[in-house]
Amino acid sequence: MNQFNYERKRWWIAAAAVVMQLCFGTVYAWSIFKKPMMAAHGWSETQTQTAFMIYCTVFPLCVAIGGTLVDRFRPRIVGLAGGLMFGTGIILAGFANHLENLFLLYIVYGIIGAVGGGLGYVTPVATLIRWFPDKRGLVTGLAVMGYGAGSFIMGTFAPRIIINHGVATTFYLWGGLSIFMVLIAVIALENPPTEWIPSGFQPATGSISNVTDSFTFTQAIKAPQWWLLWLILILTTSAGIGLISQLAPIAQEKMIAARAGAITAQQLQAIVIVSGTIVAAGAIFNGIGRLAWASLSDIIGRKTVFLILFGTQAIGYMLLPQVTHILIFSVMACYLLACYGGILASMPAFAADDFGPAHIGKIYGMLFTACAVGGFFSPFLLAYIKEITGSFTIALYIESGLLMAGLLLTIVYRKPQLNMRKLS
Repeated sequence: MNQFNYERKRWWIAAAAVVMQLCFGTVYAWSIFKKPMMAAHGWSETQTQTAFMIYCTVFPLCVAIGGTLVDRFRPRIVGLAGGLMFGTGIILAGFANHLENLFLLYIVYGIIGAVGGGLGYVTPVATLIRWFPDKRGLVTGLAVMGYGAGSFIMGTFAPRIIINHGVATTFYLWGGLSIFMVLIAVIALENPPTEWIPSGFQPATGSISNVTDSFTFTQAIKAPQWWLLWLILILTTSAGIGLISQLAPIAQEKMIAARAGAITAQQLQAIVIVSGTIVAAGAIFNGIGRLAWASLSDIIGRKTVFLILFGTQAIGYMLLPQVTHILIFSVMACYLLACYGGILASMPAFAADDFGPAHIGKIYGMLFTACAVGGFFSPFLLAYIKEITGSFTIALYIESGLLMAGLLLTIVYRKPQLNMRKLS
């Protein structure tokens, strides 16, 4: 195959990756399902939130497993397994709602769905890093933009489907469509030839672009920089997942508080639909932020982008509880989710720059386990503080403090040197 055909092929692979991530990213619309399930089944705030908390814990661990598998097997096989498990877990979540069985929901959505989501998420990311050494930020941003934007689809359509047909039916449709889309997209996934590089590509100073100079996984985790990136990812995930998991309820509370007097059933239904629109808008900006910030990191550097994102997020989370106007709240939430998406999208390129592409599936996959830590306690923290205080204010202040810690870690971060690889 000539150079032109390889160039064209890698962009088709990028398009397939976006489609896959759109399907897996629909889980970010979880907050839309919370109140309908609580109302239909009598489940509490923390009981319902536990399903998402389990997902957010299992998912990153399976990204690590998937990263190892992608380095050893063809991405098409790993991606196919991920898509089938994810869709099956979502369909069975509908069955759990039909039976009103909370424990079954934890198993099928929180574990089976998360295993599939983790395998499916890392497969296109690791594949694209190998195909695009010249555009790492852009292409990983493009891929995970789909993941961030997936909940836009759910935020736009799910509230109306839930109102008209119920939660269980919505899960059935969601899972079936996900399986269908992933089965089509995964056909395009494959790794490039070992010695292939893009025409005219010149590696950036300080980045590792070839297999020979790449860190092995063992060498990478012996470097302090790997652990710093791991901690940074914990902190940003805690804030981002926390806001995503409660975005619809927070928006609903602000709209209810702004109305004087009792709320009619019709008004409440309108508030639910508007909160779904806010979730959808947040998903769009989550996706846009992933592409925009990751692309910008190709130009101004990963560390510079991280400094901007952590600093502005820390301020934003501090101010968010004080906002009463729903439009201002929506704009701020969209920006914060764009920042969250930007860090997640830039991290694979950050890791590939500093540790090389040869073992990036396992190196980045294990790095992503940080999201299990953040995803475990953050959704529960917001739900628990809400239950005991009646407000999300204290939780949002805590998230602001975590982001400030992330800013400090980014300031002290320095690139690992090749002599560290040789000595380890």
